[in-house]
Amino acid sequence: MGRVERRQFLISASFLLAAPLASVAQQRGKVVRVGFVAASTVYGNESIAAFRDELRKLGWIEGQNVIIEPRNAMGDTRQFAALIADLLHLKVDVIVTTSTPAALAAKSATSEIPVVFSMVSDPVASGIVGSLSRPGGNLTGWSNMLAETSSKLIELLGEVIPKAVRFAALFDPSNAGKLLDIKVLQADSRRAGLTLRLLEVRDLADIKAAFAAMTRERPDGLIVLQDAVTGSNRKEIVESATSARLPAVYQVSDFVDLGGLMSYGVHMTRQFRRSAVYVDKILRGAKPGDLPVEQPTAFELVINLKAARTLGVVIPQSILLRADRVVE
Repeated sequence: MGRVERRQFLISASFLLAAPLASVAQQRGKVVRVGFVAASTVYGNESIAAFRDELRKLGWIEGQNVIIEPRNAMGDTRQFAALIADLLHLKVDVIVTTSTPAALAAKSATSEIPVVFSMVSDPVASGIVGSLSRPGGNLTGWSNMLAETSSKLIELLGEVIPKAVRFAALFDPSNAGKLLDIKVLQADSRRAGLTLRLLEVRDLADIKAAFAAMTRERPDGLIVLQDAVTGSNRKEIVESATSARLPAVYQVSDFVDLGGLMSYGVHMTRQFRRSAVYVDKILRGAKPGDLPVEQPTAFELVINLKAARTLGVVIPQSILLRADRVVE
């Protein structure tokens, strides 16, 4: 390589190395704005706390180089469109969503502002992204794979109640992710020769009506799918299931901590922390469409022995040995 060529190469290399550093410096000199749309108060408080903590670890300090704009649907999925419109009016740099309906609302609202989603059952089947490996567009994030783990819910109830033949499922029909869960549960029930009673809930009044119906019909067990409606009313659901002496399995452990029998699913806090990692990458120049949708590799089984005693249920030793956590 000649002297002139070598000098041109070194100048080009220096420019390429300096470019990303200059970009990061420019980002650090700007106060960015991040919108965070939670589905309900209970999960909103926990999720945004984990999200904020992870952002701090990545160098984004509130009031210095980042402003977080939290919004909460309070369990009403019809509020997502208005909440996201408000964030777009504020010209946020990134939007974080925490459910399938919220991600779909963000997708409908903007094709430019980056969106990082979490707690989405199947983002491809739900129409949020075209591919997990190359989502394209302006959305990426976390899939919680709850539809793929729904089979485990029936399996667990079957182990705890061996003679069970009639189950009920509580879910919000307006949540596209939950409809995927229901398809899995229906298929599994048919194969096993079980009866599955679907109970649609959109608010607390529907939940009370559903339990009134179950009191009359007496199913052997209950499956509660996680969404904004059930999450916002988790205390009422657990208390109603206990009063009806109805063994129930949930998709998140928060219900078990409140007295529910058992749960199987992802650890939600990890998803919110990973959302912060993706926000950091986007704020430093990454395109959301180039970031693959992440999927959980670990699931947690939580058992509440006190609830089992109250319900008169004996948890098999085989389940206790597999449990990640046992509430005494």
